[in-house]
Amino acid sequence: MPRLFLSSSTDPFPPAPNAGRTLRPHRRAALVAGAAAGLGLNLAQWNALKAKGPESSGTAKSVILVWLWGGPAHTDLFDPKPNAPLQFRGPFDPIATKLPGIRYTELLPRLAERNDQYALVRSLHTFHNDHGVAGTIGLTGSIDGAVSLGGPANQSTAKPALGSLVSRASAVESALPGYLVVGGRLHQGHKVITGEAAAHLGPRHDPFRVEYKGGNQVQIPALAVDPTLVSGRMEDRDGLRKSLDGLARAADSFAAGPSHPKLDTHRQRALSLLTSATSRRAFDLAQEKQDLRQNYGLNRFGQSCLLARRLVEAGIPFVQVNWSDHVEAEEDAGDGGWDLHYRNFQILQDRLAPCFDQGFAALLDDLRLRGLLSSTLVIAVGEFGRSPKINDKAGRDHWEHCYGAFMAGGGIKPGFVLGSSDATGGHPRDQACTPGDLCATVLQALGVQSEQAATLGIQLPGKPIDLLF
Repeated sequence: MPRLFLSSSTDPFPPAPNAGRTLRPHRRAALVAGAAAGLGLNLAQWNALKAKGPESSGTAKSVILVWLWGGPAHTDLFDPKPNAPLQFRGPFDPIATKLPGIRYTELLPRLAERNDQYALVRSLHTFHNDHGVAGTIGLTGSIDGAVSLGGPANQSTAKPALGSLVSRASAVESALPGYLVVGGRLHQGHKVITGEAAAHLGPRHDPFRVEYKGGNQVQIPALAVDPTLVSGRMEDRDGLRKSLDGLARAADSFAAGPSHPKLDTHRQRALSLLTSATSRRAFDLAQEKQDLRQNYGLNRFGQSCLLARRLVEAGIPFVQVNWSDHVEAEEDAGDGGWDLHYRNFQILQDRLAPCFDQGFAALLDDLRLRGLLSSTLVIAVGEFGRSPKINDKAGRDHWEHCYGAFMAGGGIKPGFVLGSSDATGGHPRDQACTPGDLCATVLQALGVQSEQAATLGIQLPGKPIDLLF
């Protein structure tokens, strides 16, 4: 039976979003000059941009970002180099995929069988090899405001996370938030990275956070446990219903009663979400058939991917699944980052690759069978890759110069492979692109054009990659 945990958090929570579900700008540009100014263009540049014709856009209404925190070893997964010298190539055999000439390693058999259904980018590169900095770049498209483990924070103002940009460009008629993260706050050491926040877009577009805790348990840190409101643990559906009925009454008295402090907007939004039957159902994994849950994998990553599917099905525009909130692997399968400086091959083979291969393939299958893939853009990517050369601890170190991403749905060309890397996987050989370009591609797939971005106060973080129909 489902069990819901309500735990304390100091995270600010945005007030209820505007009505309307369709991803669209709130208003069209009234004046060409105003739109041009929003993009930093003069009138001549604006006219030149218009002369290029309309930009293409995808069919996406929602986004699922699978964030592979720690940096997966691309050459050990989807870009093998079997002819490289021994000190570069790993122990895993390359296997054929659905696409002629494209090989993965034996660690990803399910995704190899499906790579005619999604796109693969093999030529990403970024600008730093610190997790916090590269993570901020990956999630925002910008190094601004990034915090490194060994140095001071970048003094410039941080840019909004991609999820915040999508939340800003959307309007949701629901108690559900526009930007939701399944997983804890991303950090390395004791430092939380800046890339998940809304920055100048305001707390309304900060992420709402939930965490899968095993079985049917979902934890919602946004709502502080208060014994005057509700017990922290709800053992069954009847108990859940009764507790939430009491929670709704208590919330009303808190808001109206002069003897109690008013709930802040963070709590109010969480209470609104939890006291809505429609919203609560989105978090109830017990409604899913057991065989489907097993298809995803009965581990944190697999069930978090299943939860993400339920959330976009319920109407959330942007759901981010954090593989982990830290960058050190743990014993629990599916938990722990991809930061494998040591025992890279053993941990990939025993835990990380099987969980990813099963969970991500199941997510794509499930979305396709439900008719949701065309309207849901799915991405799996980390903050960087791993070094081509194997270190003396049977691991691979941070490598910002080349890595890759999986992209599916939302108008993305299925079976398309963008770019390639050199003989050891160290650098892009052609069609190099950046995290900012990837973020811009997501916005383009959602129909956020340059002119529309200006009216929303959004600056596109890069140049869209040619991945859309």
